[in-house]
Amino acid sequence: MKKILLVFLLMVLSLFGDKVIYMSYDHIPSRVIQGELSSFTIKSLSTLKEYPEIRYSLSNYAGIKLLDRNATAKKVGKYNYETFPFLVTNKYPRLPDVTATLKNSDAYESSFLKGMKIRAIRLNPRKDFSNILANSLSLVDYKTTIYDNKSNILLFRLQAQHAYLKAIKFSNVIKQGIESLNDSFEDAKLTYYVVIPKEIENFSFSYFNLLENRFRSISIPIIVDDDSVVTQSDLKPKDQSHEILKVEVAAVFAFVAFLLIVWRKKYIYLIFILIPLAYIAWVLVPAKEICIKKGAKLHLLPVDNGTIFETASRRLTLTKEGSAVGYTKIKLTNDKIGWVSNEDICSY
Repeated sequence: MKKILLVFLLMVLSLFGDKVIYMSYDHIPSRVIQGELSSFTIKSLSTLKEYPEIRYSLSNYAGIKLLDRNATAKKVGKYNYETFPFLVTNKYPRLPDVTATLKNSDAYESSFLKGMKIRAIRLNPRKDFSNILANSLSLVDYKTTIYDNKSNILLFRLQAQHAYLKAIKFSNVIKQGIESLNDSFEDAKLTYYVVIPKEIENFSFSYFNLLENRFRSISIPIIVDDDSVVTQSDLKPKDQSHEILKVEVAAVFAFVAFLLIVWRKKYIYLIFILIPLAYIAWVLVPAKEICIKKGAKLHLLPVDNGTIFETASRRLTLTKEGSAVGYTKIKLTNDKIGWVSNEDICSY
């Protein structure tokens, strides 16, 4: 009955003016924490039976960072519900003023909803705090390889609900960075790397669980693996012991083929000598040296927008260790392994 009266009242009001959109808050958080990912929802109603898309303009907000100006829309009956996610950036957040207009229509007056302040608190974080607040945070996968003589590189994947994973940061690491990120509001995924001293046997950090209202810990055991960090990368030179075994097998095969030629006098068996000899020559050929340009960016992984850990201060001639699509793996003079874009290789 109340909804019928409200619709009737709005229709009557529309006869005396050009305002056709009416707005109110459907949901606002009662309390937020600095660093938390939150949202507010606007409920709107149009007095027109058929109307174009409603557009919202947000302004005059403070203490928050709007993460997506395009609202998440839902229609229930005659009402529109628009949800706007935001990150709390300080202790005094104020929700924005909202102006609603009909798309491509100047015939009707815009509607205005004044923003409001909300209460926020600030955490007293632990020393190992990762800067993440979430409903849940779980470790999906991890891998550790040698970075150089003094440090290892740990690559791990996290999955979180209701979290702003882009804010992740650790204090006691040599280097760190994001390799990939899917920052969905409800289900976020992150691939992150840290370079840590070799002495560390467990990499531990904490996050704040919003549902339990307490800090939770995640611990990653450091187990150094000789394989690549991910399938598309290879941070270490290949183990040559397997190649040596293959060379020895190929040499035996060629020798047997040679004996067959001497015994049967059939030179068609030469092909069984040439193939293994060609393989031996290919394996034992000295590592190819390549030249990289001054200013070339050296990447941890052979991926676009991957982490850059060093920049060539001058033109360098380095050992080529391998290749991937668009990238070449090189070994630096300090024995570090990196990837350089093929565009940064000297053309001579």
